[in-house]
Amino acid sequence: MAGTLSDALVRKIRVSNRFDDADIEALKTLPIQRREVRAREVIVRDGQRATQCCLVADGFVFRSKSTPDGQRQILSLHVPGEIPDLQSLHLGVMDHDLIALTSCTLGFIPHDTLKRMNAAFPNIAAALWRETLIDASIFREWILNVGRRTGVQRMAHLLSEIRRRLEAIGRTSGETFRLPITQAELGDCLALSTVHVNRVLQELRSEGLIEIDRAAFNLLDRERLEEYGQFDPSYLHLSPSA
Repeated sequence: MAGTLSDALVRKIRVSNRFDDADIEALKTLPIQRREVRAREVIVRDGQRATQCCLVADGFVFRSKSTPDGQRQILSLHVPGEIPDLQSLHLGVMDHDLIALTSCTLGFIPHDTLKRMNAAFPNIAAALWRETLIDASIFREWILNVGRRTGVQRMAHLLSEIRRRLEAIGRTSGETFRLPITQAELGDCLALSTVHVNRVLQELRSEGLIEIDRAAFNLLDRERLEEYGQFDPSYLHLSPSA
């Protein structure tokens, strides 16, 4: 079963990094503890001291922070193969919550194991560092999205981004992808009220840009949607470094 978990990591990390056979074999031998979690279950809490990193093998998770009066901002969405709390390897205390958006299959990798692997395999250490830099690049784009784009642009940009990230790991069917997310959660991603989210989705539908069937999003005119959302995929770095 651990092989299945490591396969998700290898598939995702090879999108943006080059490895030799020894590196791949090392990743496949990682001791990964499997755990199934329910949708909306807290995986790691703000203020917690983590001793292991969480690999998303299947499903979606998100990072968030909340104000003292309970207002929540979703900071990022994470797809299979990502390790959203990789920073916990070097930062002692979590400064945000990590929560399952959907029911998920997760894999937990001890910090000590990752540190030993980084020391023994420089290519892997560089790849994990690059993954954290890409994560930061996506985070910067999210700040721009909620701070300087209109509601319709924010939604168009988010849907364009998620489709590209899922396509890179083979999780799309043409222009369609599954994202089981509520309108309230979309609002927390985009700093919009639920009413505004509903209005924005209706506008994108009426423009012939998207179609939604339960959790399935179909981008009817992907190029026009990307243009609408000012989406430039270069910040995703979906190719190996030189």
